Amino acid sequence: MRVFVTGASGFIGSAVVPELLGAGHQVVGLARSDASARALEAAGAEVHRGSLDDPDSLRAGAAKADGVIHLAFIHDFSRFEDSVRADARAIEAMGKALEGSQRPLVIAAGLLFLTPGRVAVETDAAAPTGRGAAEATMLALAERGVRTSIVRLPPSVHGKGDHGFVPHLITSARRTGVAAYVGEGVNRWPAVHRSDAARLFRLALERAPAGSRLHAVADEGVPTRDIAAVIGRRVGVPVASKTPAEAGDFLGFLGALFALDAPASSTRTREQLGWRPEGPGLLADLDDGHYFAPDAGTIL
Repeated sequence: MRVFVTGASGFIGSAVVPELLGAGHQVVGLARSDASARALEAAGAEVHRGSLDDPDSLRAGAAKADGVIHLAFIHDFSRFEDSVRADARAIEAMGKALEGSQRPLVIAAGLLFLTPGRVAVETDAAAPTGRGAAEATMLALAERGVRTSIVRLPPSVHGKGDHGFVPHLITSARRTGVAAYVGEGVNRWPAVHRSDAARLFRLALERAPAGSRLHAVADEGVPTRDIAAVIGRRVGVPVASKTPAEAGDFLGFLGALFALDAPASSTRTREQLGWRPEGPGLLADLDDGHYFAPDAGTIL
C-alpha cells in the first residue's frame, strides 16, 4: 500500500514510518522543510513537499495514495483555535481526495479531555468543539465512502526523543527544585510507548472498519503522584503536593492538565484489531534514564 503520512518526521511519525516500511508498505511523507525532507529520505520514505496550510498539496498527496495517516498538528497553544481550524481544513482536503474510494484515512486525536473523572472507552463521543470537531468530520467522511478511523492518544506517548508533557515536568522540577503534583496526586494519566502507538496506526490503516474510534492506551491510568516520585528521585529534588492555585507557578501551563483525572481503556481496540502493547510502561520508561540525559527534549 502506498501511504501518505503527514507529520512523518515528528516524534510519533518517525516511529510510524519504519513500522509501515517494515510491513511492506511504501511511505510518502509530507515535508515542509529541507530538514524534514532529509530525515524522511534517510528513513527510506519518499518526500512530498507541502504543509498543513497548503490544502492543494495535501489533496494531491492523498489522491495519489492508497491510504493516509494524518499525524501533523500545529502545536501553537497561543493560537490553538487557528491550529484546530487548520487541522479541519487538512482533514477535509485529504478526505475529499479519498471520497467514494473506501481508502483509509487515519487521524490522531486526544484522550485527555474526553471523560474526566471516569475511564474513557472507545464508544465515548468527543465534544464537538476544539480538536473534538475533527472526530465529527471523520464520521461524516465515513458516510461519504472513506474508511476513516480515529486513534486517540493519551497525554503521554513516551519513549526516546519525547519532547512532550513529561519532559516539561522534568524541566519544571529542575527549575523550581520540586517535583510537583496537584492535590493528592491520585488522579490518573493514561500512557503508551511510541512503538506501540505506531503499530496501532498501521493496524488501523490496514483493517479498521469505517468510523472506528481506537484507543492507543497501554497504561490505563498512572497516578500523577507516582510520575512525580520518579522525576523527583531521578532529578534529586523533593516531591511535593501543590494546590490547584499553586500548580501554575511550579508546572506552568501544564499545571491544570496535570490535575486532570483521565484514565482510559483500550479493551475494545485490542479485541477489534488484535493490538497488544509490548513496550515498557510509562514509569519503567521514565526510570530508564534517557529522559534525564542533557539533550533530552523539552517543550519549554
